[in-house]
This record gives sequence, C-alpha cells and structure tokens, in this order.
Amino acid sequence: MQTILGSGGAIGKELTRALPGYTDQIRLVSRNPEKINKGDELFKADLVNPDEVMNAVEGSEVVYLTVGLPYKTKVWQQTWPVIMQNVINACIQHRAKLVFFDNIYMYAPNQLDPITEDLPIKPASKKGKVRAELVRMIWSAVEKEGLTALIARSADFYGPGIKDTSVLTEVVFNPLSKGKKANWLGSAKYKHSFTYTPDAGKATALLGNKPEAYGETWHLPTAKDPFTGREWVEQIARELGVVPKLRVASKGIVRIIGIFNPVMKELVEMIYQYDKDYVFSSEKFEKKFDLKPTSYMDGIREVIASDY
Repeated sequence: MQTILGSGGAIGKELTRALPGYTDQIRLVSRNPEKINKGDELFKADLVNPDEVMNAVEGSEVVYLTVGLPYKTKVWQQTWPVIMQNVINACIQHRAKLVFFDNIYMYAPNQLDPITEDLPIKPASKKGKVRAELVRMIWSAVEKEGLTALIARSADFYGPGIKDTSVLTEVVFNPLSKGKKANWLGSAKYKHSFTYTPDAGKATALLGNKPEAYGETWHLPTAKDPFTGREWVEQIARELGVVPKLRVASKGIVRIIGIFNPVMKELVEMIYQYDKDYVFSSEKFEKKFDLKPTSYMDGIREVIASDY
C-alpha cells in the first residue's frame, strides 16, 4: 500500500496518476478524497488529528505528504508542525517510509542562482522558517528515531488543470486569457523557474519507489534556462494569441495592495524571489534517474489546452 496524505491538491493528483506504474494499492487521504484511478482506496482524515493520521497510515509501505495548507503565515505556524509530527509518529509506528513534497522557502535568499540541494538553510521569511522547522523535524526523526524518509523539493509550480494554487496561472495565464494585463511581482527582468506538475508527480512517485533515494533531498526535474518574467508573459500571450500586456508590482505596491487584499499581504515577504534570478537546478535528479523535465513551451501549450 502506498498512501498519499493530502491527495486532493495539484501535486497529490499528479502523484496519484503516476503511482499505478509502481503499485495497484493506492490510498488517497484527505478530508474529502476523490478517486482518480479505478482501484484507489479512499480514506477520510483530518491530518491535524493524530488518531486519524495513525489510522490512515496503517498498512502503508510508503507515505507521501503532499498536503497544501491555506497560504497564511499563522495557519502555517500553527498547523504545519502538528501535521508533520503526526505523520512522523505514524510512519515510525507503522514502519512506513516518508516522502515529503517540499518547496524552496527555507533556502538563503541571496543564493537563488543556481538553486541546488546543498544551499544553506537560512530562511528570510516567516513561511520559510516554518519550512525549515519541518525539514529539521524530519532529519531529526531519521537520525534519532529510525524514520526512513526523503524530501522531494520543487520550485514554484505550474501545470494543467490548476485553478488557484499556481502563481503563474493566477498572475499570467488567467488575466491574459481574459484580455487583461498579466501581473508580475518585483521585477520582470529576472529569470524564474517553474516546475511542471505532471513532471513533479512522476518524479515523486519514482523517488518513493527507489530505495537508494531515501536519506536525501532531491530537486524535482525542472526545465533549464527559464524565461524572465517579461518573457513568460510574451510566450504565454503568443500561444494564447493575445497582446502581451504586463503590469509589474514592486514590493512597495504589493505592500499597499496587501492592506486591502489578504493574498497580496502574504506575498510581500516572498518578493525576494522575484527581484533576482531564480534558477532551480534538478541536475542531481537528472543525472541519477532517467526522467527529463518537460520543456517550458510544451508545458505552456499543455496548460492552455487544459481547463485551467
């Protein structure tokens, strides 16, 4: 049995589609799980509840933690450590391997080109400090409690069928497709990598089924040579057949908008990822495993062809 905790999100869904290549026993866990493959087992659970997590993990060989919490600092600070501790305890109790789908918020903000697995963990944001604590919890449990785990780390992601959890969809695809101006944070002159969600799902499934992958952090396959913000807008507009209209929101403007818009308020501390080149490297993964990333142009076309 391989179990996905947080199966309803963009990554959980892509992982569910990829896992039949490795197992026909897949358990989907969330508050309202829905089948993707015919044989999926559905299990309702609130990951904040330790008993429900313990029951959800029972009988699992591999557990994937792909849950996405609301993008609010206080929610992350209060909820993420609780969920992680519940999952660690359940994996240790049931001798299940843990695969944690992570982001790059814990890395030092002045070293984002290239972004590699050996960058120092020195978060500059409150959300980054939460992610750093989750990483510390995992490796501490590996070292002291016998947990078997790996971390699968992604850049900002984009992909088909994502309604509201991709920044690129929200600020570029959606407005351009409606004849409006695309938005970009910070500065549009810097490069910015995005991981394609079907690639992330396939790679995470592969890692979970490779014994030699455990005990390490892996950057998931992500195309090289990313576009600048302006180039992202131009390429997406070209494929949509629209004029590449662009509005750039500086940190100061985002801060002002944040007074009235809760989402923009939460983005203020993350502007540092847009005022310099953000180039994510998956060279380690690509050298080790035979899985190459989707090109940016192919990804753009597939997103446009989907119901995004």
